[in-house]
Amino acid sequence: MSKRRQFLTSAGGVVVYQLVDGTPALKVMPGASDQIGVGFIGSGIRGTQLIEDFKLIPGLKFLAVCDVYDGCLERAKEQLGDSIRTSKDYRTVLDRKDIDAVVIATPDHWHKRMVLDALAAGKHVYIEKPLTWSLAEGPEIIAAERASRKVLQVGSQQKTSALAAKTREIIQSGALGKVTMVRMSNHRNDAQGAWKYEVPPDASEQTIDWKRFLGEKSSRPFDPRLFFQWRCWWEFSGGVATDLFVHLLTWLHEVMDVKAPVAVASHGGLYYWKDGRDVPDVMNSIFEYEEGFVADMYVHLANSWRAPGYTVMGTQGTLVSESRRLVLYPEPPDSNVQAYGTLQWPKRTRAQYFESKGWTAEGRPREPRPQPKEAEEITVERGLSHAQWFIKSIREKAPSRESATEGHLAAGAAHVANQSYRVGRKLRWNWRTNQVDG
Repeated sequence: MSKRRQFLTSAGGVVVYQLVDGTPALKVMPGASDQIGVGFIGSGIRGTQLIEDFKLIPGLKFLAVCDVYDGCLERAKEQLGDSIRTSKDYRTVLDRKDIDAVVIATPDHWHKRMVLDALAAGKHVYIEKPLTWSLAEGPEIIAAERASRKVLQVGSQQKTSALAAKTREIIQSGALGKVTMVRMSNHRNDAQGAWKYEVPPDASEQTIDWKRFLGEKSSRPFDPRLFFQWRCWWEFSGGVATDLFVHLLTWLHEVMDVKAPVAVASHGGLYYWKDGRDVPDVMNSIFEYEEGFVADMYVHLANSWRAPGYTVMGTQGTLVSESRRLVLYPEPPDSNVQAYGTLQWPKRTRAQYFESKGWTAEGRPREPRPQPKEAEEITVERGLSHAQWFIKSIREKAPSRESATEGHLAAGAAHVANQSYRVGRKLRWNWRTNQVDG
């Protein structure tokens, strides 16, 4: 995006995208009826971050927050003011006629029910990734989204990043040649990175609505560790695959312009965090795509090596993503003269071969060989935030930048990766019918 202001008219107002120190701020001068009423369902760690993200967008009116822990509701009031209405029952948010859109950031096992209820209540929905807790849930949400005619945006933030857009542009330009492998990684080596979050001192059945948290998935006795570290158990999440693979998969599908993998093979285990969790802390999956490439993806929760986040490997070059920059490494030129591959030939035959290639009989080039091109560093400015894209879609009645279908295909690939991990073999996935074989 160039460093200039761009003006776009929207219903009842003007939207201005202005780059300030390289960062675009979405400014809205709303008309009298252009404000969007927003409610938040889930104000834990991620919900707290999302509240801050949406606070940066003018023209929104924050009306209600729901969470089942008193501490989260108190924190939400600190962020949004004492006038915000709070509740432990998410349906009180959906029942409000002045709320146009809801932001859902709850444990995975609640996603499907809350999304369906929100769409049925006529709300636009921002739902944190993963869209689903299980593979079977995706098609029902897709159908509900289509029937609602509301904006549903899944919260995989890297999909709409300027870095993803530039990566996609480079790939589609042909600069990398034929891409045959993409390698993606996520290293973490601390308690926070492994979801071993602290339990606050006031955590009890008096401050936490334990039954609402469990829903229909479990009848476990109260355990505050499960509440604050829910990603560590299959009952409430899909572990590293649905939390961390989904970010990578969503980015991959965007930059490679593909829908979903057709096969997955996973390996890994619970090797380090022996704290009662039952999801793996090291997992490596290979995803096969019918477009003719594989994606090698892994998460390591007991190592902090700063491996490149993404490495896209093609026949003419390699693109490496490092923080907010991209580095393009061109492939070295190939002389197509076999020095090593002709070592076993008789000297006379080998000399004739070299001379036919324009080299000396001794196997040396007559002219200086072309030098490899220098690596090219590409700095990428920030684009609109994922939250800004959601509001933009609502205001302009534009398609979602991460629809239920896209969210399902990314989460679905992670679910199949988990299934492969559990059964210990490669599985094929017909993502068109949502059937798994193998």
